[in-house]
Amino acid sequence: MSDEGRLIGRVAIVTGAGSGIGRAAARLFAREGAVVVAADLTEGATETADLIREAGGKADALRIDAGRDDDVARLVDHTVDAHGQLDVVFANAGISGGLKGLFEQDAADWAEILRVNLIGPFLAIRHAAPHMIERRQGSIICTASVAGLRSGAGSPAYSASKAGVINLVQTAAQQLSTSNVRVNAICPGLIETGMTEMIYVRARQAGRADQLGHLNPLRRGGEPEEIANAALFLASDESSYVNGHALVVDGGLSSSHPFTRQDLGRTAV
Repeated sequence: MSDEGRLIGRVAIVTGAGSGIGRAAARLFAREGAVVVAADLTEGATETADLIREAGGKADALRIDAGRDDDVARLVDHTVDAHGQLDVVFANAGISGGLKGLFEQDAADWAEILRVNLIGPFLAIRHAAPHMIERRQGSIICTASVAGLRSGAGSPAYSASKAGVINLVQTAAQQLSTSNVRVNAICPGLIETGMTEMIYVRARQAGRADQLGHLNPLRRGGEPEEIANAALFLASDESSYVNGHALVVDGGLSSSHPFTRQDLGRTAV
């Protein structure tokens, strides 16, 4: 590890660290000098921590449900007890809930999507912020989505949950005024992860891989590492004056948000 890393001397939690964006961010944070606590609902968190240690970094792992109050409290307590401090939280864990339309999802679908995608980041802020306030420093980053900006990039429940995350970081930044604890969001566009795997698989099987991401000006999908780079910026002192902000990383998709309109008329009858 370089002694000039942007996160030298810091301890970072990454949720959803078992794969995709979370794994990419955890590994990048470690390369930049952070001690990383990788958290996930699956054993992928242990695999991520192993990869970090094999590369010479410092990491441990915890299996948690990021939408459960007790689990998030346990994650934060473990981190502070084991490493003595908490400087960065990347509340990245989330679920898509599928691509069902407005009349195809019931209240239970909505409740589960909101529990993980919105209540999860709230719990991360609620449990992590007091430790950061005490030390008068810290960065909390939440994964939102371009789907939270306007219609056309996700299902209704998913989109609503991510819109909530954007407002949550704005509200939290205000609530934490004068604490020197910053709260920001990242809004990814189409990124190749486990969540979007079926989209990529179907496109490739149909011989339409070149159509992936074709609605954005860069005409391609993104990679988890490109979101991890944005998370590193928000975690580091380079973003010391960035607060209550939703950073869009989508290849330019949200500059117009083009989409194919779905006719729900017959379904609603």
